[in-house]
Amino acid sequence: MDEALQYNETAKEGQFRISTSKGGTANAAQQAGSFHGQGSPDRDDIKQDILQYFHIVDDALHNFLKNKKSPLVLAGVEYLFPYKEANNYKHLVEEEITENPENVKPEEWQSQAWEIVEPLFHQKIERAVEEYKELAGNDTSKVSHDIQEIIQSAYYQRVDSLFVAVGEQHWGQFNPDTMTVDLHPEPQPDDEDMVDFAAVHTLLNGGTVYAVEPEKVPDEAPVAAILRF
Repeated sequence: MDEALQYNETAKEGQFRISTSKGGTANAAQQAGSFHGQGSPDRDDIKQDILQYFHIVDDALHNFLKNKKSPLVLAGVEYLFPYKEANNYKHLVEEEITENPENVKPEEWQSQAWEIVEPLFHQKIERAVEEYKELAGNDTSKVSHDIQEIIQSAYYQRVDSLFVAVGEQHWGQFNPDTMTVDLHPEPQPDDEDMVDFAAVHTLLNGGTVYAVEPEKVPDEAPVAAILRF
């Protein structure tokens, strides 16, 4: 924290100076601003210092998480939960894990975090399926369960939400020049899994992919999609 806040203390006078980039630390090219205050070597106002530090952490997380929709779970000792005051990532979940991270292995963090976010994923999938069904009943041009159309649409940034059955594979090739999809019952040389192709391009173009059990894909199809246009 001292390094991030760039403390420059004068022990005799009990003063310290915090220097950070203007508007945060995300842009090193910006001119640094300064905050001068009274304090002691052990930081009398440690809570304010921690909050200042969390703003710097939030800047870095913003650069890493921008354009993402994944839930963020806060884990740590309880006195550090004021991080929420500094957070600007809109997918930070309300529930947190209260435990000292020095005592927890990464796989244990994952297990505890998954207990929190798994219900959120199920809710999101259910809402997306309901949206698909509603559109299918009112505007069929906004949904599709035709794999060839979905492959083309994913490549051309038309897919907003893609549902794929876990374990589903369709081998073939896509030619962007002719906009044709050539599917094969068995993989041939230079083939790729076109379901994976559609998923990758959906993600690259800012869409959402739901990998679900086969019976949960709308229209009982191997793949289905909600289209942007």
